[in-house]
Amino acid sequence: MIVLSTVRLATPLKEQLAEKFPDITFHHDYKMQDAEKLLPLADVILTYGEDLEEEHIHAATNLKWIMVASAGMDRMPFDALEERNILVTNSKGVHAIPMAEYCLSMMLQVSRQTKKLIENEQNHVWDRKVKMDELYGKTVYIIGAGAIGTATANLAKAFGMKVLGMNRDGRAVKGFDQMYKREEMLVPVEEVDFVISVLPSTEQTKGIIGKDFFQRMKKSAVFINIGRGNTVVEEELIASLEQGQLKHAVLDVFEEEPLNEQHAFWDMEQVTITPHLSGITDRYVPRVMEIFHKNLTCFIEKDEIKMDNKINLSKRY
Repeated sequence: MIVLSTVRLATPLKEQLAEKFPDITFHHDYKMQDAEKLLPLADVILTYGEDLEEEHIHAATNLKWIMVASAGMDRMPFDALEERNILVTNSKGVHAIPMAEYCLSMMLQVSRQTKKLIENEQNHVWDRKVKMDELYGKTVYIIGAGAIGTATANLAKAFGMKVLGMNRDGRAVKGFDQMYKREEMLVPVEEVDFVISVLPSTEQTKGIIGKDFFQRMKKSAVFINIGRGNTVVEEELIASLEQGQLKHAVLDVFEEEPLNEQHAFWDMEQVTITPHLSGITDRYVPRVMEIFHKNLTCFIEKDEIKMDNKINLSKRY
């Protein structure tokens, strides 16, 4: 069996693979455009997904499984994969801890006016009238109650917050006080202090959060997006912020990345921008490899049912 990896792995991770799977040939650290000779031989491809094109799927005539070392699937060549019925798994869950911590840190920063305090510090200003707030007793609405949303809910509960959530069918999820289904997404918006979107990019979610959503938010509420940029209508968010329909927006993802230097977000005091790094951590790749090890073992044993994070090719998630 041959595994082609375009994911750069540290030497210890490569050694662990070689030791645990001695009968498999691993080709590491390739760029997809440099792997033309290996593609027809590869049984398995380990990739972040962004480097895969339809032509690569057609060239990989022996390909049976793709392990995507990220949770995002929006740039995968699904038509070609579905045509070949290629098994695809992703790394859902590896972002849960860092992204949950990011959300709590951003809610705290806004509540405790961190940006203003840093500005005062830089300008040598002693101002004890800066308004401090707390998370205790506040309500957070998490749109997308998967692994990331659930980890965020658990941290929010530790701060004494009420936690509402949304998933496709409104099913109960541990850690949430109340759940809503997708058709009810707007129902709780008026009562919450923080909204956190963890929505993936699908045909159903593109542009799902816009003017109607922001108009329902409390003027003191904060919107946080760590899902995908194209789930939010940015022009309508900008207009809503300018009109004071919500207090602040924390944005880690955008319709186009990197964010254009001339984009209005950069100069808006009511916006905190981070460059799509909420899920970054030095433990990211080791966590991915834990999933890959398990799935590779199942793949070898022809026990696909037990593999984690299998993707439905027709639904594309």
